[in-house]
Amino acid sequence: MEVRFLPDNNAYKRMTTDELRKAFLVGNLFNKNRIDLVYTDVDRAIIGSAVPSGKTLKLAASKKEMAADYFTERREIGIINMGGEGSVKAGKKEYKLKNRDGLYVGRGTKTVEFKSKKASNPARFYFVSYPAHTEYPCQLAKYSNAEPANLGSQKEANKRTIYKYIHMNGIKSCQLVMGLTELDEGSIWNTMSAHTHLRRSEIYAYFNLDKDSLVVHLMGEPEETRNIIVRDGQAVISPSWSIHAGAGTKNYTFIWAMGGENQEFSDMDQLKVKELF
Repeated sequence: MEVRFLPDNNAYKRMTTDELRKAFLVGNLFNKNRIDLVYTDVDRAIIGSAVPSGKTLKLAASKKEMAADYFTERREIGIINMGGEGSVKAGKKEYKLKNRDGLYVGRGTKTVEFKSKKASNPARFYFVSYPAHTEYPCQLAKYSNAEPANLGSQKEANKRTIYKYIHMNGIKSCQLVMGLTELDEGSIWNTMSAHTHLRRSEIYAYFNLDKDSLVVHLMGEPEETRNIIVRDGQAVISPSWSIHAGAGTKNYTFIWAMGGENQEFSDMDQLKVKELF
């Protein structure tokens, strides 16, 4: 498990491109037959991936960093599959996840195992975990059953559909809020105008980008922004003081996950475009 200690809202202003990427970008994910984990001190989130190909991958606690007997002893997890069909065994039950299906795993679930249906087309499980002080049951979130929310317009190049999986009016959790957003063809902007929310952090993970495409992710305080170049299967950690928005060279999908003291999805401090520098 890699451990990250992020700079504060003053230190980032003096950082080079390489320093910003090493601090905020989570890039080494989705390695075949391996579980990759990054622990950040921002709300004690853990970002991870699992790509099982011909074998089952078991999620275990890191004794040094977590001091736990099993991963969800004091944590909850949100999982979304961005690859081929697979399954997750959570406790004694196995859940089948097609592409873009999600799963909530509650605190106290002693067994979490990842498996692909076909080794030739493995699942790509992306997950985010936050500490949890209470238990909620594991629950499957089918993409086909999710209620879409349409936002933006083609004129503003931000026409997109939001799918909420884990939230106050959906799958219950302790503090995790999670879902995905798909941009229509011809749209490139997500979450613009931008916002912050001091009451929670957020993690963006970008998908469905081909090898020649990228997203310019905007971060930093509104009056002094920075950018990070992001490619397929990479994530950006967004502290509570930072904006989080991006524009791609083509349309894409991104998974958003939040954790903190407030689960209300609309709890955002909105900014006008003219307030960004």
